[in-house]
Amino acid sequence: MRGHGFLLANYVPGTSLLHRSPLALKFLLVLACGLASFIIVDWRLSAAVLAVLCGLFLLTGAGVKRLWGAVRPLVPVLLVVGLFQGWQLGAPTGARIVLNILVCIVAASLLTATTPVQQLLDGVVQLARPFERFGADPERFALTIGIMLRSIPYIAGTFADVRDSARARGLDRNPRALVLPVFITSVAYARQTGEALAARGLGEAED
Repeated sequence: MRGHGFLLANYVPGTSLLHRSPLALKFLLVLACGLASFIIVDWRLSAAVLAVLCGLFLLTGAGVKRLWGAVRPLVPVLLVVGLFQGWQLGAPTGARIVLNILVCIVAASLLTATTPVQQLLDGVVQLARPFERFGADPERFALTIGIMLRSIPYIAGTFADVRDSARARGLDRNPRALVLPVFITSVAYARQTGEALAARGLGEAED
């Protein structure tokens, strides 16, 4: 299967200001951008925020290619969303919605591009720690996030491989030729992951 990323940029080692910033500060940046996407009502302000975030991303040394790689999978969806919202609510609103989605993606990519996965998962455990009193298991929560981060790129890559294979056989317009192999491969991958976790005693409920 080909190597690939999905939506968010992968970690890039570096010494930029964002690399050295506390994880909590980067979490707050992502949270603030998420909240801003509901508050900002002017597409020009959304564009300005997006430009600032893109500038910060490039300052990390991650490069334009990784930034584009984080955005590219969503371009068809964003085009559809933008055109539909522009038709229903007007072009400025359609542009604002698309730009605000991009703001969230680039902000999250800033976090993943400047934070090693293990440090990110440790941060998730710390964030979930206060919820232990309500029965939450922070380690299990981090394990779930880790599996998700590993599984989604795998499934996305499987789809890309199946699509290329179907295209080579002239079946790229056949939904069954695209969906069925991806479904079977995904189920097999989920079973293998579950068996591997069970063999190591991970993911089992504690007595």
